[in-house]
Amino acid sequence: MASAAAPAPSVRALNCPACGGALELRAAGYSVTVACRYCSSVLDVANPDVRLITRYEEAARQLEIPLGTRGTLDGVEWEVIGYLTRSEHGSYSWEEYLLFNPYHGYRWLVTNGRGWSFAEMLTRAPGGHARGAELDGHSYEIFFSSGQAQVDYVLGEFYWRVQFGEEVVTDDYVRPGWMLSREANETEVSWSLSRLLHPKEMERAFGIAAPAKPWPPLPHQPSPYVGPIQTGLKVALAAFGFLLLIALFFGGGATLLEKNLPVPLSGQSQPATLGPIAVTRPYRLVAIRAYAPGIDNAWIDLDYALVDRATDASYEAYGLAEHYSGRDSDGPWQEGSRARTVKLAAVPRGTYDLVVDFSGNRWPGSSYGYDAPSTYAYGQPLSITVSQGSVFPSNLLLAFILLFAPVLVLFVLHVRFEKARQAESDVGPTGLAAMFNSSDEDDE
Repeated sequence: MASAAAPAPSVRALNCPACGGALELRAAGYSVTVACRYCSSVLDVANPDVRLITRYEEAARQLEIPLGTRGTLDGVEWEVIGYLTRSEHGSYSWEEYLLFNPYHGYRWLVTNGRGWSFAEMLTRAPGGHARGAELDGHSYEIFFSSGQAQVDYVLGEFYWRVQFGEEVVTDDYVRPGWMLSREANETEVSWSLSRLLHPKEMERAFGIAAPAKPWPPLPHQPSPYVGPIQTGLKVALAAFGFLLLIALFFGGGATLLEKNLPVPLSGQSQPATLGPIAVTRPYRLVAIRAYAPGIDNAWIDLDYALVDRATDASYEAYGLAEHYSGRDSDGPWQEGSRARTVKLAAVPRGTYDLVVDFSGNRWPGSSYGYDAPSTYAYGQPLSITVSQGSVFPSNLLLAFILLFAPVLVLFVLHVRFEKARQAESDVGPTGLAAMFNSSDEDDE
């Protein structure tokens, strides 16, 4: 790599010994080989006589970024001086463009047709182990292992004697937005670090319209759902915490009234007025609980009216205490609830009377455990308890669902994204994707 103090090299003109085509060597003094753009022959330009290394019969192809194109990445202007295609023995091909700047050396643009990465050769080997690698405090997970990358096509200038069919063993490690690549042959091991470029970066630098949402995702493509999930989770937790504080502030369950009423099981409706009931805070939730501990195969209808003594404003509700039991071919059974609570929301501050219109009823043909006529005459005991500051658990549950449902949807989309991304790996999925893939396989 050229140092910052190195002078800019001059362009060197030469002729291809294979076809006579006029060539320009843009990185003279740096490049070792160059491929003729006219006949695709590979030339050794390290020697003054420019020897022919290899001749390709295939004509030079049309490049997406022509050699000689200049573009700016990370604030540095780069010139495209070389191009090659590589593959895994003819499958899974990708393209690499060699960039050069006399003061910053070489970089690579790498694409598989679904996205672009900006790569730099490393001068140090990362740490780590077989399943991962570490560099500058960042961890990378293995994605491709023991690949066999070969050169399928070459054009332009290079800093080593590149050859058609040249092979290296590759390993790739990834973290969101970055890929750490290892290449090894019989003589050396090299590492490079690639940064995934945003489509707008490529468009600004080289006028390339890269896919905005490639599918399947690239190996080092960050999930677009992680940020929204984190933000949504914070917002949902904050909002639900605020609702809980409101519920606690308006909660407390202070008892305002507790009375017992005898309810005959005669089917006749009877009124009762209970009070006074003082609601001390504005727009409180008022709960009315009825409990009839002794009824069986009977029910008590309850019509409530909470009446403001000052304004005669009325807040009405209906309640029912019931219990049934018996025996059939399956054995004993029972149903119903002897206790029932109804709630009145947003009751204004004031002094109220609770008007209760109740009627007790027996199930026709039932045998009450102690159904002496005097039992019905005096009535079954019914406890009425009025309290304020209760909350609607169903409302809190609904709020929880509404707040966290978008986060759950984003999480499902994130898992789908990760499954599709890691499905491209040759070492198998990891993390949540592995767990969900394992579940899918078990289901099958």
